[in-house]
Amino acid sequence: MPGIAGIIGRGPSGEKQPALDLMLKCMLHEPAYRWGHFLPEKSGLAAGWVCHPGSFSDCQPIWNERRDVCLLFAGEHYADNGAWEQIKSAAPGGAADDASGLVRLYEAHGMRFFEMLNGTFSGVLLDLREEKIFLFNDRHGLNRVYYHEGAGRLFFSSEAKSLLKVLPQTRQFDEQSLGEWLSCGCALQNRSLFRGISLLPPASVWIFSRDGKVKKQTYFDSSAWESQPALSPAEFSDQLEHTFPRVLMRYTKGSQPLGMSLTGGLDGRMIMAWARPDRGQLPCYTFNGSYRECADLRLARRIAAACGQPHETITVGPQFLEQFPQLAEQSVYITDGAMDVTGAVELYVNRLARHIAPVRLTGNYGSEILRRHVAFKPRALPPEMLAPDFSPRVAAAVRAYSEASAGNRLSFIAAKQVPWHHYARFAIEQSQITMRSPFLDNDLVALAYQAPPLLAASLKPSLQLIAQGNPLLGRIPTDRGITFPADRMSNRVHRSLQEFLAKAEYAYDYGMPDWLARMDHCLAPFRLEKLFLGRQKFYHFRTWYRHQLAPFVRQVLLDPRSRSRFWVNRPGLEPMVQAHLRGAANHTLAIHKLLSLELLQRVLLESA
Repeated sequence: MPGIAGIIGRGPSGEKQPALDLMLKCMLHEPAYRWGHFLPEKSGLAAGWVCHPGSFSDCQPIWNERRDVCLLFAGEHYADNGAWEQIKSAAPGGAADDASGLVRLYEAHGMRFFEMLNGTFSGVLLDLREEKIFLFNDRHGLNRVYYHEGAGRLFFSSEAKSLLKVLPQTRQFDEQSLGEWLSCGCALQNRSLFRGISLLPPASVWIFSRDGKVKKQTYFDSSAWESQPALSPAEFSDQLEHTFPRVLMRYTKGSQPLGMSLTGGLDGRMIMAWARPDRGQLPCYTFNGSYRECADLRLARRIAAACGQPHETITVGPQFLEQFPQLAEQSVYITDGAMDVTGAVELYVNRLARHIAPVRLTGNYGSEILRRHVAFKPRALPPEMLAPDFSPRVAAAVRAYSEASAGNRLSFIAAKQVPWHHYARFAIEQSQITMRSPFLDNDLVALAYQAPPLLAASLKPSLQLIAQGNPLLGRIPTDRGITFPADRMSNRVHRSLQEFLAKAEYAYDYGMPDWLARMDHCLAPFRLEKLFLGRQKFYHFRTWYRHQLAPFVRQVLLDPRSRSRFWVNRPGLEPMVQAHLRGAANHTLAIHKLLSLELLQRVLLESA
């Protein structure tokens, strides 16, 4: 995905350039990407960038007028229009609507520059005046920076594969991280899946001096948000109504066309209620499967029509299934294994969405920030899946998660769940399209910490905000059957029905117990899946693995190489896979994990 890569430390630039070029070429996932490198003499820095054409970061390297400060920046910065216009107007002849103004912000404010940034980003800044290099990232750490330290040098990159390419000693799994990935879906505590490669913690600014000293610090701590006083319910609602429209304006500006990925939920609807674009100026789209029109599609079409905006459907159907082997491999490769093979769906739909607009506005992270939804936790795996001597690593992940999730719930979400868990999907999306979500904005997250306990996990503030922005949208039910106000009796009936349908679909798909899988196999001629699937979800891997994708599953998992991995229980692997393929059991989650790890081993560790 677009990002930065480089080497900080001793040695002439000429020696670093071949390694840097290898690091950058690993990150070129699409032909349209722009990229380049930056090797100032005697600075101790060799760095480069990759970006989407025409994006906020497509102006690199960014020098000041005296050419003694230079910035490489990945991502976007969202400032209030007035403040940003002042920065741009300070440049001779004005400045473009891109990252070029950020160097002037640093010159004006020094170290406060990092705290003033707002968005999802990472960067490296060279200040020749002070003979210092600054490596930094966003407050949530969502725009990852992987790093490896050794022999007086620090190698860094937005993608771990860059480091694997030039550092052979890192081409092996970290077993603790692997156990956490299998159990929780991600490595914890700012570790990567690979030995000797770590993640820059959220809100980092690491300062490298010419004498070789490194000062590792953060420019922000979530305790500043935690220490704010809680507001009353009325005060919080008033502040949300004032803050959200102001924040949203930052995310709807820019020089590139904007599209809205719309669902039937609350968070995208909040955006539509307050964005208020001119009629026909915000194309909307929704992802759908092949069984029927899902709830998201039916509702999103109504929302778009109520706002006077066009709407398109992006369908995941036979063409996706034909491409799945290649898409699965690419999703694992692009995300360095952070995303499992189900990322093939995200890769497919976002490639199509890019043709509608190069920037995607989304309600992602709204339920997490405004309603404190914890999106991941340890999950049990079939005992026959893992080698007995590796199983303790998975058990240890449960304890590690418990320790990591203790304390303030919103701080766990904002500073741990976002960079550890949500990164996987973000990396896939960002590889294809520029992603924007107002729900990680500094001002909105700060306000979320002030929610009174009564409203901290409630739907009420979101529903009320929608109704205030566009009463018609408040009357359209959500995908869970809720309308404004939420406490009406009809809501309880509709919600019960929608929850039943959602649970029935889950029970028929991911959550199907083995006894029901066997019964479903016996009733296969009746095609019961047509009754349940596609109402809420647009992808259905349990049935896909049994039918359309069965040859791929056999080819990968029953290969002798797959059986030889240290984490695999060799006697149990084939019976487990065959049981799923013939409908005697449901091992969807295990197949996700095993396919992903095998592809990761092949495309990253063995092919680096």
